[in-house]
Amino acid sequence: MRPAEFDAAGWDEGGALPAEVRDAVARAGWFGVDLPTEHGGRGGSQAELGELCAEIGAVCSSVRALVTVQGMVSAAIARWGTDEQRSTWLPALAAGEHLAGFAATESGAGTELSAVDTRFERTGGEITVTGEKRWVTFGQEATVFLVLGKLDGRLAAVLVEKGAGVSTDPVRGQLGLRAAMVAHVRFDGVRVPVGNLVASPGFGLSHVIATALDHGRFTVAWGCAGMAAACVADVADHTVRRRQDAVPLAAHQLVRSMLARMAVDATAARELCLSAARARDAGEPGAVAGTVMAKYAAARAAASASQDAVQLLGSAGCASDSRVGRFFRDAKVMQIIEGSDQVSELHIADHLLREHRVGGKA
Repeated sequence: MRPAEFDAAGWDEGGALPAEVRDAVARAGWFGVDLPTEHGGRGGSQAELGELCAEIGAVCSSVRALVTVQGMVSAAIARWGTDEQRSTWLPALAAGEHLAGFAATESGAGTELSAVDTRFERTGGEITVTGEKRWVTFGQEATVFLVLGKLDGRLAAVLVEKGAGVSTDPVRGQLGLRAAMVAHVRFDGVRVPVGNLVASPGFGLSHVIATALDHGRFTVAWGCAGMAAACVADVADHTVRRRQDAVPLAAHQLVRSMLARMAVDATAARELCLSAARARDAGEPGAVAGTVMAKYAAARAAASASQDAVQLLGSAGCASDSRVGRFFRDAKVMQIIEGSDQVSELHIADHLLREHRVGGKA
């Protein structure tokens, strides 16, 4: 299956991705693009992963979200997991034998994840997990969750397989990503082996979850860049074909001005995504900050381009099966998840000020 073959409008309306679509994504190798070959991945570069997410994002944000969340959990295990965890979980995630859920957010812990109330209690060789997570992408279908909680008062991350004690409450009719099968997930005294603890307590948020979020921002950025470029293409095509009093819409100066701004923003977002990919591939120290900047710019470009596209396409843009209409809803969500615009601005400014050693401090 290729992105051009997606029934994105139908999936959005139905509020779910069919199982055969998830299976096709797995067979295509999209779950393991950047994972090492020894763990079942394709050993691809960050640029390759980004280009794939842009191509998918230009058609269906929910499929891109599926690739994103699978990659977030895989990235955390690949970097911070034990050899046994990597050999056990990564091939299964890359092959789609397990579907991942990223379970960090709670009703009282969104932007400030250190405020989570989920509790881990260690007894002998087991950890008992108790808590409720909100807005888990593909939480309805996930078979393993990377869960953030507190163990002995310190933040920790644990892998929890779906089974007894794990219950899901599907979320319906949200603004965007309607086919991403979002759910609230409850863990009622779920017991898992101590070996499912990823890294040591105290490193759950700063290392494990931070790595997952960084991967998420990167793929979201590329998906948004794809959305913005698709909106530019749809508007350019529409304004050339659509005529008003026998004059193409593209002949109007205001229309041309809007199209130009859309194109510049979309191109700039893509260049920042490419810069972030190069920095990540090279292991540069500023790669994380570059990813935040790329996600911020790309999400804003997608939101602005989709808004202008709906305006210029008029009734066609407001139709239930309109691609730009879906993107208009999806892009607003992208400005919130994996770091809201406002939080991203603070991170970008902090990085800039550290570079310039404001006040004599590094």
